[in-house]
Amino acid sequence: MLFKKHDIGILILRLTIGFLMLLHGIAKAKFGISFIEGLVVSKGLPHFFAYGVYIGEILAPLAIIVGFRTKLACLIFAFNCLVAIYLVHIGDLFSLSKNGGWAIELIGIYLFASVALFFLGGGKLALSRKSNWD
Repeated sequence: MLFKKHDIGILILRLTIGFLMLLHGIAKAKFGISFIEGLVVSKGLPHFFAYGVYIGEILAPLAIIVGFRTKLACLIFAFNCLVAIYLVHIGDLFSLSKNGGWAIELIGIYLFASVALFFLGGGKLALSRKSNWD
């Protein structure tokens, strides 16, 4: 067999979280980040920190999709998720939705999937797979 099931599974995980988060980034590129700038400033941070969302929601997902320095991209991605939780979802951290799920389960899935990929690496179907930071 050319590729192991493990590598195909990692590829599916990379494509899924990378593509789905990339859609959030594309929306921000299209409609702007004034909402995020307001949140950042309201937390006492400089407004230019809001531009980090482009790194976390466009560059990191693209790197994850193609498997370029996957572990580093996943660290950036996970940090982006933690910032989003802090800025937008902190009040719902210990809440359930009206349907009984975790109120922030979507961002939670992104966060924990990126942490899992950090430990797994990009797999054999990745652009860069030989470095410690694949």
